[in-house]
Amino acid sequence: MTANDVKNKLISLAQLERAVMVSRYFQNGPGQYAEGDLFMGMSMPKQREVARQYGQLSIEETEKLVQDEFHECRMVGLLIWVGQSRKSGPVGRQVILDRYLKNVAYVNNWDLVDSSCPAIVGEALLDEDRSILYDLAATNHLWSQRIAMVSTLAFIRKKQFADTFTLAERLMSHKHDLIHKAIGWMLREVGKRNQEALEEFLHDHIKQLPRTSLRYAIERFDAARRQYYLNL
Repeated sequence: MTANDVKNKLISLAQLERAVMVSRYFQNGPGQYAEGDLFMGMSMPKQREVARQYGQLSIEETEKLVQDEFHECRMVGLLIWVGQSRKSGPVGRQVILDRYLKNVAYVNNWDLVDSSCPAIVGEALLDEDRSILYDLAATNHLWSQRIAMVSTLAFIRKKQFADTFTLAERLMSHKHDLIHKAIGWMLREVGKRNQEALEEFLHDHIKQLPRTSLRYAIERFDAARRQYYLNL
């Protein structure tokens, strides 16, 4: 079982007309955040199916997929690592985490980040030192910064909110909309579990929080409460 086997399987499932639409959706045009990325044009359910089919692929062969020029190959490689990480013990999770962090340059779109980092990074750090997230947030690399923010979803699911709030504070001055959306999404996830904690954070940071982040964060509030925060 090799990376080429997986890539050939994906090629057999390619949909060229869909690839054109997907390319536009993920903004691969000149000057856009995914400039030059290549797409085969297949649905996420199909990609997840292929990842399950090749779930026993070695870490070295999976890395070749993660480094491939085609977006879907990178996605399937990352999904294979997600599955393997969740089935591994602490040592195995650390090995995959280390390999993932060495390949962040290839985790280069929001869907790749969001589908992989909560499991590979966040879950691996649940009982470990989390300073790597702050190192990622401090870089000048959009996708590393989004990884730092979205990885906290694993902590939120365990009702641990401190890192989400701290990273949101550090990143809220970021200029890119994709970071604003990530912050708002994570804050909304906090609010699902503890609305009081979210509202305390909002009151403390309402003047600095990007408008996009605020709108995402209060999405599940009732209409009157949403309007209250939008008027602050």
